[in-house]
Amino acid sequence: MPQTLIEKIAQKHAVGLKNDHEVRSGNYISIRPAHVMTHDNTGAVIPKFKGIGATKLADPRQVVFALDHNVQDTSEANVKKYANIESFARDMGNDFYPAGRGIGHQIMCEEGYAWPGTMVVASDSHSNTYGGLGCLGTPVVRTDAAAIWATGRTWWQVPPVARVVLNGKLPAGVSGKDAILALCGLFNNDEVLNHAIEFHGSGLRHLSISERLTIANMTTEWGALVGIFPIDDVLINWLHERVKTVTKRGLAGVPSDTDGNGLHPRMNAVRIKALQSEGLQADPDAEYGRELVLDLDTVQPYVSGPNTVKVMAPAMEMRDRDVKINKAYVLSCVNGRLEDLADAADVVRGRKVAPGVELYIAAASDEIQAESKARGNWQVLLDAGAIPLPPGCGACIGLGKGLLEDGEVGISATNRNFKGRMGAKSAEAYLASPAVVAASAISGKIDLPGEMALSGTLKGETEVKPKAVKVTVEINILDGFPEEIEGELIFCHQDNMNTDGIYPGKYTYIDDFTPEQQASVVMENYDPDFGKIVKEGDVLVGGFTFGSGSSREQAATALKYRGIRLVLAGSFSETYKRNALNNGFLVIEAPELVNDFKEKFGSEKLTIRTGLTAKIDFRQSRLVLDDKDYRLSPIGEAAQELIIAGGLENWVKEKL
Repeated sequence: MPQTLIEKIAQKHAVGLKNDHEVRSGNYISIRPAHVMTHDNTGAVIPKFKGIGATKLADPRQVVFALDHNVQDTSEANVKKYANIESFARDMGNDFYPAGRGIGHQIMCEEGYAWPGTMVVASDSHSNTYGGLGCLGTPVVRTDAAAIWATGRTWWQVPPVARVVLNGKLPAGVSGKDAILALCGLFNNDEVLNHAIEFHGSGLRHLSISERLTIANMTTEWGALVGIFPIDDVLINWLHERVKTVTKRGLAGVPSDTDGNGLHPRMNAVRIKALQSEGLQADPDAEYGRELVLDLDTVQPYVSGPNTVKVMAPAMEMRDRDVKINKAYVLSCVNGRLEDLADAADVVRGRKVAPGVELYIAAASDEIQAESKARGNWQVLLDAGAIPLPPGCGACIGLGKGLLEDGEVGISATNRNFKGRMGAKSAEAYLASPAVVAASAISGKIDLPGEMALSGTLKGETEVKPKAVKVTVEINILDGFPEEIEGELIFCHQDNMNTDGIYPGKYTYIDDFTPEQQASVVMENYDPDFGKIVKEGDVLVGGFTFGSGSSREQAATALKYRGIRLVLAGSFSETYKRNALNNGFLVIEAPELVNDFKEKFGSEKLTIRTGLTAKIDFRQSRLVLDDKDYRLSPIGEAAQELIIAGGLENWVKEKL
């Protein structure tokens, strides 16, 4: 059967599949990613790694550390933390990049870790970035990172895949940042939530790799788990140029030839030739869950916010609103590359930053900063009054110099403008392209460079594809995993049930909170009577996007400790799903059941004992209730192993 590009790459990195198993969306698979990257959070992964009894990396060449978040902090505590991480890397023999080298995601691209046609993960939500290079990049949580260090493997559920078609060509003065802001603002009703996105269309040949990386990066803010571009001539040409760059730069102790063969362990001509021979691409008749189309000809400079990417307006309109700013930023893994600094320099050349405004700049890597200096753009920005910061995340993550203070307004070429992320909660943050940010810094208010002949109404459309009739495939059940379970259904209707509702934040950092104590406070913020209503062995039915919000693991373990057998919901936060399975707690999507319950029970009561007992047949992937069958996503062997072991850490211990 035909496969999407996502399914094909996942198939390449799946472990333990039967010979005739074709990977499909919804499958739980065990994966061996080509690489795993951690940054400052390496310090938190190390004790997890040691706690499961691991003493060495399964594959040192698979593991990458890059210090990039808190690089401006020279306190004794942070210097010691960084030194400990470097020492650990030296002992383990894996690749390590110190503070000042650059942002981890940019390093993964520059140094050939994020290779087209491979799967690469990182313990960071912006690993989607790698999709700009035709690499399946997706985030994992810290427990996953520790598991990969120890065994080379973790698990993944292949997400539904959406096809996003970009037609036409961006007008002059309009950038890839404007394209992704347009997508986030136009399709702002969770159309791609928890999806993998494949980009197609005639417009791709006009998008540079830098623009593709920008768009792929911010598919995270759009709600997707992956955003991947095809392996095409634009990418192959970029790879050849990149090989020339690393060849010129040199790598100490590694021999070279005139073509760069052997110079760099990953970025070399031999790998490019093999990539071209593989010809990896989606099958022409592959099935997608939905299709979205954007006409790039109708995109113009946009500004998103304040404090959300789902609200955007043309920069021309924002100019007329006269929104005064205090700070401006051209930096981050999304827009700290050479083209971005050049765009900003072109705008400010021969001009000065407005009085009372601070413009901060940082390159995504030291290599980019050096090249920007060589081209003269860095100096142009400094001459205009820009304040330089070291290569790293900095203000984007709310660390270091230049944060937004109470009541201030900032405009930034970063990827997130959540309230409080870049400083004070009372501040307002807008997102825009480097050119719009630079123009705003010069004007002292949100502005755009000069006058533009705008194209009018943004044109886009979306289509939900009819689901193909699923052929029932009998699932192999491992020893120790039940073939079926029964339980009374408890219904909590709330959509977007956040982790604070499930497990209140005030308990999150009480490290000695026992399982019994966790169980006693579960759902306290949602419904104080929940604990009195439910019984051990019940099955909880939630709404849609269950487990949104923070990444606290206790939101999963507290339900497990309360005796809930499993959670059925219309959909889940992907982070919640990972935390649940990593702790041996089963969660399954059942949107049809949830919609039926919403119609049957309404929303008057927060928690309802339905009096209905369901039987879940895992071998047939179905739930039977009152003689009605509901199809469920198959619980594959990778997920079964986690449940049997009681979670990922125990699974790793067994493997060790």
